[in-house]
Amino acid sequence: MRVVFDTNIFISAFVVPGSQAEKAVINIIESQDTLVISKDITGEVLSVLSSKFSRDREAISRTAVNLSELAEVVYPRKKIHVLQDEPDNRILECAVSGKADVIVTGDREMLKLKKYQGVKIISLKEYLET
Repeated sequence: MRVVFDTNIFISAFVVPGSQAEKAVINIIESQDTLVISKDITGEVLSVLSSKFSRDREAISRTAVNLSELAEVVYPRKKIHVLQDEPDNRILECAVSGKADVIVTGDREMLKLKKYQGVKIISLKEYLET
């Protein structure tokens, strides 16, 4: 299964040891699922870790390397404007461009969509139960 994690999943995984989000990342490492990510998603994750969680430059660099090794990086060419929050649109762009099967998110607005261009949008709990 091809999976896109929303930024909130990555942040929880990196900031809260033992969290459900961390279990999702471990699931990617140990399973046949392929994590799909874009430069925009990586940039947002690094920005949030730096600004809201005061991660130093070295930690940010390690995180960037880890994300690029863990995931298949895609380069969306088509901009999507479906959701009000622009970073959420970057998630949709990545999923469509990367031919993902699912988006895993905790974002309520995104979860309301349920599906976008054939990509299922599910909660972290749903992902961990599959």
